Amino acid sequence: MKSVRRKIDLYILSLGLLFVFFIIIATELPTSSFRFNEAASWKELATNNLLPVASALALGYCLFAYFYFDFELKGVTEIPFEISKLEDINYEHLTFLATYVVPLISFDFGSSRQMIVLGLLLVVMGVIYIKTDLFYANPSLALLGFHIYRANGSFKNGEREGIILICRGRLAEKQKVAYIKLDDRIYYVRENA
Repeated sequence: MKSVRRKIDLYILSLGLLFVFFIIIATELPTSSFRFNEAASWKELATNNLLPVASALALGYCLFAYFYFDFELKGVTEIPFEISKLEDINYEHLTFLATYVVPLISFDFGSSRQMIVLGLLLVVMGVIYIKTDLFYANPSLALLGFHIYRANGSFKNGEREGIILICRGRLAEKQKVAYIKLDDRIYYVRENA
C-alpha cells in the first residue's frame, strides 16, 4: 500500500507545474469593492477562484510529497547496491510535459463541463501512469534537479537489469547508492554516504 501511495505522490508532484499554470491563467483579481478586513470579500474572492484555490492546495500537497520523499530517503534501511551499467534518460521529463501538461492548459476554465472533463482526465492519466509505471517521468522533479537513469544494479541477491533510478545528483557506473523501492523496477536513490 505504501508503494501505491508513493506512486500517487509522484504523479501529483508531476502535475506541480500544471497547478502553477492553472493559478496564473484562472485567477480573477478582486474587484474595487474588495475589503481586506471583511470575510465576505474573501469568501467572494475564493468562490470566484475555485480552480486557483484548489490548485494552490494541490501545490501545497506537492511540496509535502517532495519533502516526505526526501525524508524517507534519509532513513533507508535497505543494503545499498552498486550500479553496473547506466544510461541517462532525462528526456522522458520533457515527453511528459509536452504530451500531457501543456495541452491541459488550453481548457476553458469558465466552463463547468470542461472542468469536469479536466478533472476526470487528470484522474484517468494518473491511473494510467501508475499502472504503466510511467509516474517517474516527472517534470517537477526535473525542475528540482532530479535525474532519471536506466541502469543495471548489483543487489545483495543478484543482478537486476533495466531498472529506473530517480536521483537528485548525477550517478556513475560502479557507484553505490541507497534506495527506496517504488516498485519492482523503479527506485528513488541517493549516493551512499
